[in-house]
Amino acid sequence: MTTLTTGEPQRTYPRRWQALSLLALAQFVVILDATIVNIALPAIGRGLHMQASELSWVIDAYLLTFGGLLLLGGRAADLLGRRRVFLGGLLAFSAASLADALAPTGGALIAFRAIQGAAAAFMSPAALSILTTLFPQGPERARALGVWGAVAGSGSAAGVLLGGVLTQAFGWPAIFYINVPVGIVAVVLTPRLIPALRPAEGTRVRIDVPGAVLVTGGLAAVVYGLIQGSEAGWSSARTLVSLLAGAVLLALFVVVERRSKNPLVPLRIFALRAVSSANTVMLLTGAAIVSLFFFLSLYMQQVLGYTPLKAGLTQLPLAVVLIAAAGAAPALIGAIGRKITLAAGLAVLAGGLAWFTQVPVAGTYTGSILGPSLLVGIGLGVAFVPINAIAVSGVADRDTGLASGVINTSQQAGGALGLAIASALATAQITHLIPQAVTATDRLAALTSGYQMGFLASAAFAVAAALVTLIAVPGGKDGEHA
Repeated sequence: MTTLTTGEPQRTYPRRWQALSLLALAQFVVILDATIVNIALPAIGRGLHMQASELSWVIDAYLLTFGGLLLLGGRAADLLGRRRVFLGGLLAFSAASLADALAPTGGALIAFRAIQGAAAAFMSPAALSILTTLFPQGPERARALGVWGAVAGSGSAAGVLLGGVLTQAFGWPAIFYINVPVGIVAVVLTPRLIPALRPAEGTRVRIDVPGAVLVTGGLAAVVYGLIQGSEAGWSSARTLVSLLAGAVLLALFVVVERRSKNPLVPLRIFALRAVSSANTVMLLTGAAIVSLFFFLSLYMQQVLGYTPLKAGLTQLPLAVVLIAAAGAAPALIGAIGRKITLAAGLAVLAGGLAWFTQVPVAGTYTGSILGPSLLVGIGLGVAFVPINAIAVSGVADRDTGLASGVINTSQQAGGALGLAIASALATAQITHLIPQAVTATDRLAALTSGYQMGFLASAAFAVAAALVTLIAVPGGKDGEHA
């Protein structure tokens, strides 16, 4: 069995490309599970007798524990051993997926989804840090990150597609059952394809649990407050207390990290301009992506009357062009630089989202969905490759797991926060118009107007991400850190 020590001079590992295939598959499942439930939500609600407000937590429970614990997962990978943490997260993720499928109540499903997100928080950064260890800096790593970016981006689109197909054919539990055989295969192959990556000699194994609790609790409180704002009112005690508690917990997190001898997030990492700017861009991009698929699924099923299968199949062109665009992204980076490539991808994404704001009540697939879906796929595919490369550029080998956890945290936390904000705007619009709806057509018009507001929020997030890229992301035609 091959054993490497992290921090030692890099050697060429002969099975690195096979290992990449396994790592990419695991990451695909992690990202897929953030969106696969979207189209299944109506069926889950009927099966477990859940209200609309409860259904939103089926998504948020996963995103919040995933995003909040990714920093802990990244640090654990650096300190405890990357393969060990990856394998442990993989086992827990598969077990939680099985529990999701067997959940007898809505509360149980939400709890198991939170556990599933926590497992993903350890598996995902460990996988990316293994990748950066096995592939030396240069063209090989760029190609490997291109594969990783394509998988990460396509997972969101594939989640919508597979969610529709599986729900229509086998019922909503199938969207969770599918993870179990994938997990078994990955567990068997991991010891064969991935070397044991021991922590460097002298590494002190200490984990900042208080920091993890504070950041996860803070994010959860803020998201809960945003959701309550749209339901109970922005001046209600529940809303204000939740938002204030979230702000206090996040502020305490910063204080604890500054004073801790072994912080979860050594704030020195944000002194790297590439890291801090890439995470800001990813936060906004994550907000745009999650909101898009949430509202698109609702629009197709509740306004256009699509079945889960039809709604899922409509996303196939998006997934195909996304993969193709991600494959072309490394060449674009070589030609025009990572900064311009990222900004261009985000601009195309924003254009597709802006186009979605024009969806009509009597929309058609070719006239209302296909065109903007293709733009979104191209934009996401082009953007995901450079943003992941920028996020780990200039980072010391001992901190690659940390940097991986931070960028993934930004994506998932952005998704949870963005969905809460967009949902609040959409709900306010629908609540304003529904009382005036006399006919069924009026009701569909009210829903469409609310979903248009959600798409508008998504487009605004993408525009902001593009602006931050142009202003803050360091340049460099060759993609090296500036």
